[in-house]
Amino acid sequence: MTNTINTPLTLPSGVQIPNRLVKAAMTERLANPRNEVTDRHLKLYRAWGQGGAGMHITGNVLIDRRNLEAPGNVVIDGPPSNEHAVMLAKWAEAIKTDGAAAIMQLSHAGRQTQKLVNETPDAPSAVSVDLPGGQFGTPKALTGDKIKTLIERYGIAAKAARTADFNGVQIHAAHGYLVSQFLSPLTNQRQDDWGGSLENRARFLLEAVRAAKAEAGPGFGVSVKLNSTDFQKGGFSKADSMAVIEMLNGLGLDFVEISGGNYEQPKMMDMEGLKPVFEEGVRESTKAREAYFLDYAREVQDIANMPLMVTGGFRTLDGMNAALAGGEADMIGLGRPLCVDIDAPYQLLGGLRQELPKWEKTLRIGPGWFGPNSPIGLVKALNGFGMQSWFYSQLHAVADGKPVNRKLGVFSAFLKMQGLDAKMAKRYHAGLD
Repeated sequence: MTNTINTPLTLPSGVQIPNRLVKAAMTERLANPRNEVTDRHLKLYRAWGQGGAGMHITGNVLIDRRNLEAPGNVVIDGPPSNEHAVMLAKWAEAIKTDGAAAIMQLSHAGRQTQKLVNETPDAPSAVSVDLPGGQFGTPKALTGDKIKTLIERYGIAAKAARTADFNGVQIHAAHGYLVSQFLSPLTNQRQDDWGGSLENRARFLLEAVRAAKAEAGPGFGVSVKLNSTDFQKGGFSKADSMAVIEMLNGLGLDFVEISGGNYEQPKMMDMEGLKPVFEEGVRESTKAREAYFLDYAREVQDIANMPLMVTGGFRTLDGMNAALAGGEADMIGLGRPLCVDIDAPYQLLGGLRQELPKWEKTLRIGPGWFGPNSPIGLVKALNGFGMQSWFYSQLHAVADGKPVNRKLGVFSAFLKMQGLDAKMAKRYHAGLD
């Protein structure tokens, strides 16, 4: 039988998904000052839950409240309070409104923690984010004891997710966050058991997976989001990524999601960073493909013994079905299109729509030098963060029961989100005191 987006799939843990479309993880920034799930999460995910996707992966749930991707992140860094446990269960219930599977993404921002959250975030090594604007703090290297504590927290969070009736967790090892930082020799310059060789650099990821599986128990899915490459010279390479897939083969994962890039080289957003993209032997035909990471996924299929999810760039029904029929992907991840068209999966599954808009190709602060290809580094970076803010703003509108605003300006969205982050950071720090 030829697989299409309408084909059901049973994952290795026994989790059944009704179709091959997955809402990929996107940060929501909707938590309360205690970094807990709110009614706004429930409204947003209930809308997505009715949108047709067979599985939904939450935005990053952080395992350390002092190292956040943003002040509004949900945090599970210990057993949840009774009140938060109730809201976590309601979150899973909202996702499952129409029978979809619910996966909680677990993460730690590491050096990509905003300075307004923590001026000295934890990281594998003291290597700062190389971007203009001063948004990120100066990291300090984790101690061996703190590394072991963080690994335990992946287990604690996985157990909380299972108790809340999620179907699984996804460990975020991509996009330059902490696990990704451990994997890359550019950001991991340690000389101990956690750095140096790839086996040592991958140790944190493997131990986090083992902790999650041990605490959650059988019949609960554990998956990983992994970069195909960082697209940086001297960074986490394609060969590294394939070797890590082989290391993961023996751990009984539900699936691996393939992505790529980080804040310095945001390939996952279909953007180039301030330095040239480093790609190893990539053909022009590959660069022209609809989805960014499909050719890598095809090669990985030869060595992976778990299903593969590919996220990044899918916009046409034909492209999605071709990737599934050709065995390049087992699941199709959709992100930014679902910020604007909440029911896009339903429309694709029913044949009501053949193609989704590619908003990232039109969003920009201004023309020419004010756009995403500006020769001015700060302007280029502002376009990237502005584009992110535009999509966050659409999510917040849905969470507030309002219509999305397709005419919202990119710079206006950036200023709005900067103000919101500052406000939430003030409340966040008040909660820590």
